[in-house]
Formats: sequence, C-alpha cells, structure tokens
Amino acid sequence: MSDIGVIGLGVMGKNIALNMLNHGYRVSGYNRSFDRTQLLIDENIPSFSGFEKIEDFIASLEKPRRIFLMVPAGKPVDAVIEQLKPLLSAGDIIMDGGNSYFEDTNRRDKDLQQLGIHYFGVGVSGGEEGALHGPSIMPSGDKQAYASIAKILTDISAKKDKDPCCTYIGPEGSGHYVKMVHNGIEYADMQLLAETYLILKYTLGYTNGEIASTLEAWNQGEVQSYLVDITVTVLREKDNVTENDLVDMILDVAGNKGTGRWTSIEALRQEYNASLLTSAYQARIMSNQIDLRKAYVQANQQKTTNITVEQIHNAYQLAKTIAFVQGFNLYRDASSKYAWNLNLKEIASIFRAGCIIQAKLLQRIMHAYDDGADDLLLYPSIKQDVDQYTSDLKKVIIDAIDLPLPVFTAALTYINQLTAENLGANLIQGQRDFFGAHTYQRIDKEGFEHHEWGAK
Repeated sequence: MSDIGVIGLGVMGKNIALNMLNHGYRVSGYNRSFDRTQLLIDENIPSFSGFEKIEDFIASLEKPRRIFLMVPAGKPVDAVIEQLKPLLSAGDIIMDGGNSYFEDTNRRDKDLQQLGIHYFGVGVSGGEEGALHGPSIMPSGDKQAYASIAKILTDISAKKDKDPCCTYIGPEGSGHYVKMVHNGIEYADMQLLAETYLILKYTLGYTNGEIASTLEAWNQGEVQSYLVDITVTVLREKDNVTENDLVDMILDVAGNKGTGRWTSIEALRQEYNASLLTSAYQARIMSNQIDLRKAYVQANQQKTTNITVEQIHNAYQLAKTIAFVQGFNLYRDASSKYAWNLNLKEIASIFRAGCIIQAKLLQRIMHAYDDGADDLLLYPSIKQDVDQYTSDLKKVIIDAIDLPLPVFTAALTYINQLTAENLGANLIQGQRDFFGAHTYQRIDKEGFEHHEWGAK
C-alpha cells in the first residue's frame, strides 16, 4: 500500500512524486492520460505504483487516504474532485497543490466537509526544480487533520538553516491566498529587474554582459535574491542559432497565468493599496498589446546621464522593499478580514528557500515581526530606506523618464502619497458632497456635514 497518491503527472506533478519517492515514501500515481503515468512506471522505481484506472489508484492507498492534486486550476480541479467523491471515505485528505483561486478552495473545503473529507489548499512555489529538490510549501485546511500530512510536506520542502520551508498557514483557502500574493510580489520584483535592465541598457549604455556583471555584484549585498541570480544567467545565455545573446532574440512579450490578476483584484476588494504589484501585472498586459505598440513605437535613443550605478541600485532596493512590504501588509489585512490569524514571520521564513521570491530582504522582514512590527512601513529600518533612498529613486526616474518604468514610478507615487501634506482628497470630497450629498468632515471640529454648494 502507498503512503500517498499524486494525481496529475505533468512536469510539476511528476517532480513532486519523485521528491516524495526520494524521501522514502511509497507513492501511487494517476493521470487522466495514461501515457504520462506509463513514463514514470518505465523508470522502474521500486516504491512507485502507477494506475490506469482511478478506482485502482484509490484502492492502492493506505487509510486515511492522502491524495496530492497537481492539475491545472479551475474546472480541472473540480472535475477530479467529482471523480474522487464517490471513492473516498470520511477522514480522507485531498491536497490541491496547484495555483487555485483561494475562494475556490474555500468553496471546495465547505463542500467536502459535508462528506467528512478534509481538503487542503497547498501553495507550492519553486517551479520544476523546486518541486523535485524542495519547494516552499503553504498548506491550509483543518488544523487537526494537518497532523496526517505534516511530515510528508515538511520532508519534501526546501530547507533553510535546517528549518523546513513549510508551515501550517491557517484555515480554508489561506494557503492559496498566501501563494497568490507571493506571486504578486514575484511579478513586481521581476518587473523591477526588467526596468533596471532597461535603465542600465539605455541610460548607461551597458551591454547585456555588463548588466549581468553589475547584477552579480549586487547579488552579494542587500538585494540578494533568487530572481537577481537567474537574471544574471538569462542575460549571459547565448542563442544556439544566431550566437547572439538569447535575451535579444526573445519577443518582447510576457505571459501570465492569472495569479497576478487575482492579487490585484483582491487588493481592490480589501481596499488596500498594492500599487506596485498591480503595476507589474498591468505591465505584462501592455507587453501583449503588440499592434498598438507597433503603431506608436520609436527607436530608443541613447542619452547622456548623470545617474550612477549606485543610485540605480538604491532605487531598485527601495522599490523592491516597498513591493515586499505591500505584499506582507496585504497578508496582514487579509488575516484580520478573514480571521485567519496568519503568522507573518513564519510566512517570511518559509519563503527564504525553495521559492521564487527567496531574498535576503525576508530576513529583515522576519526581524521586524520579531520586534513586534504591525505595519511594516512603520518599522524603523524600512522607514529609513524610504528616507535615505527616495532621492535616488527620483533621480533615476527623472533621468530615465523616456523609458517605460511602471513599477519604479508606482513606487515613487506611493512614497509621494505617504509624504505629501495634502493629496487633494479634500477637493474630491467636496465634489462628492456637491453631486451626491455624501458629506465631508471639517478640520476644525468633529462630525460630518453637508453643504448647499453654490447657494446664495
């Protein structure tokens, strides 16, 4: 009998299964099309059993049955659950390891509770390599039932300073929510690195190799991260066909799978400003407006500049910090809104290895929570970054004003909103009272008032 079953044996599912096998677990596998299962069977791994029929797959599992889904989010997850319902018993556990929308996870959790089946939303970050060698894992669901799956998940997770990059997140879909916002932060940092690349290329005139060397040096300091590291590799890679730098042969269009959009929508629903995360998603949308861009395109002009590499570094560090802060403050807001009681320090901790946004900055965030920080923007060292590096951010944006820098400029706008004595909201509230009698508050006394505008 197998300890756990994996449904969905594409690249991610297969690697998760191999990860479990490498940690000594007996694993059953099932895939909608049997050929993927057969490929894994052909590897002749002693502890793996593959099945063509889902009924046989279920019968091969020890009770309570533990099933890990690695199928595309949305309707495919619901379809598999409907297949499983008549085959499972009370106490069995289904874990959804895909990028499901957290409210879908909430719905599925409530539905399966009626059958006594435990449903876990399991955020998994780390891509193909992480799935095989150790991802960051964000499980959520029934806390008591978590004991039945905790060891497997912590065993297969990445490790940082011997600590597993896996922790119980909270109830219902909170694990998928945490993964969703993780991806929003990921979008923002990737876009910031793209904008940094544009600045170095078109203001300082750096080659791809020189940009790679610059980022490699930065990666020894405060902005060290997995994304900076892989960007160095991407910039240095040569095209096998033309021998040009491969990055120059890639069409200037970026795809997405929806998690960035969900993060932006949820931030709006929570009425929380996650402007850097949203700007990064909008940048990907804009990259796909190919015909419109062709109608307006102008050749990039090399311009003289007075900005330095150090100022660009400082601008990147500040914008990156604000992106992470917006993400973690979004967690804080959701924890209160949904009564999830999220442990924000633990979330920062499990992101330190295995996942796409692993970065030195997470250690600072952990220290902030150790010191009792609530809103990270008020934590002294983060506020000090804003005070110290805003002038460099301004200089970089001004000097590179002709370049598309949506997330750098979103960072400066956000700071300007924080530091401005007046945002013009008083005028807006006057307008609202004029046409809708929405009332306003005065600066010189308590309460709300309505004014008859224009009355003689």
